[in-house]
Amino acid sequence: MAMSDVSSQDQRELWTRVRARLKASVGEDVFASWFARLELEELVDDLVHLSAPTRFLCSWVQSNYADRIVEAFRNDVPEAARLQVTMRVNGQARPRLAPVAEVVPEAPATHQQSAPVAAAPATPRLVRDNAKSGDALSGSAIDPRMTFESFVAGSANEMALGVAKQIANAAINNAVTFNPVYIHSTVGLGKSHLLNAIAHAVGQADPSKNIVYLTADHFMYHFITAVQRQSALGFKEWLRRVDLLLIDDMQFLQGKSATEFGHTLGALLTGAKQVVVAGDAPPRDLEMLDERVRSRLSGGLVVPISTFDHELRRDIVQRRADQVNSRFGMQFPVAVIDYIARAVVSHGRDLDGAVNRLVAANQLTGELITVPLAEKTLADLIRARDAKRVRIEDILKIVSRHYKVPRNELLSARRSRDVVRPRQIAMYLAKALTSRSLPEIGRRFGGRDHTTVLHSVRKVEQMIKDDLELGQEIELLKRMLEE
Repeated sequence: MAMSDVSSQDQRELWTRVRARLKASVGEDVFASWFARLELEELVDDLVHLSAPTRFLCSWVQSNYADRIVEAFRNDVPEAARLQVTMRVNGQARPRLAPVAEVVPEAPATHQQSAPVAAAPATPRLVRDNAKSGDALSGSAIDPRMTFESFVAGSANEMALGVAKQIANAAINNAVTFNPVYIHSTVGLGKSHLLNAIAHAVGQADPSKNIVYLTADHFMYHFITAVQRQSALGFKEWLRRVDLLLIDDMQFLQGKSATEFGHTLGALLTGAKQVVVAGDAPPRDLEMLDERVRSRLSGGLVVPISTFDHELRRDIVQRRADQVNSRFGMQFPVAVIDYIARAVVSHGRDLDGAVNRLVAANQLTGELITVPLAEKTLADLIRARDAKRVRIEDILKIVSRHYKVPRNELLSARRSRDVVRPRQIAMYLAKALTSRSLPEIGRRFGGRDHTTVLHSVRKVEQMIKDDLELGQEIELLKRMLEE
């Protein structure tokens, strides 16, 4: 079922099925607490739009259950990839989402679905252009909460923050500073925040600027759609007219879309237009990109964000606790803030999630926010610190070395047995040892469909049952990755 083909009746039936899956998955009590009051508003492109009666419920569901809800939709709607939960006002949901762009829950709506995308006065204007197909093009949504003012700085990210501010100031003054700029780090350390903050600062200072913020997923979506509709030229012209291009999650760009990005990057650099890119690995490790594109990215300014130290983690938790206090009147004791900063060491999103969990525990049980409550509520986050974070890149290297198959062969379309089996094992390990979803794993393995990944996972699971020696071999690979 394609999302664009879902009628109102089908949508109601779809939501009934999804609710039943969620109830079976999380249990009656959790479902009643968090899911019973949700309503399905619409399906737009790969975005599932739900509504909730309170801001707190919006925030909690978005932070803690987005992946589970999207997965429940994928049984009927395979292309579902993102969730947005907005608040219902006086029983009515906020205005419908415009195609492609997301709506941020706390941002006041300023347009109807049929109108061109026009951001609120405080946010940048997103470039739109009518391609030959007659459909409007737009960038990904810019989150109004992600500004320079809300960014918590520390030794791990101060260089990236300084560069981002310099880029914004230069763009405001019609100048180009370092170009291109490539920011990289592991997940949850603030790359997307900085890209959004640059867009905000430039858009607020000069609303006439043409700013496009695109995730790699949206870049591929626009490009593939343009090719299918024979409007690729319009897509290229749309991108090359921008003043500031911001591309997020670069590691997910695959295939011909990556080639098109290379052409766009070259054209924008030649035209002295600022380009900022973010990804989870240095340019040299983005092997889905042409060598010339990697060279261009490396030839600009490459800025890493390192793992947060204790001081920065504490500052983030303190900022979040202050926000909770001003919004809900809840006090976080110093001991609890210190405990979270010391115990939750993975990344910034887990720090936010830890505070959210304690707020929810307080509201649902009435227990005071204390260290014992934090120990009980955050147990899984704390356990996670002891396990090494395994990356798909690590899996590809280990499997390639173990089976003596070049990494590019694992990502290729080759179907010979000496390549297929290692590839399937690598996909199985990616599902078993990382938090990546099936579509994300598929994209990292040469742009494969999520059903191919699922088939590989099930195939290897069966082989492990049937072949004891293979099972021991895969356990060895797991230990090598986790050490």
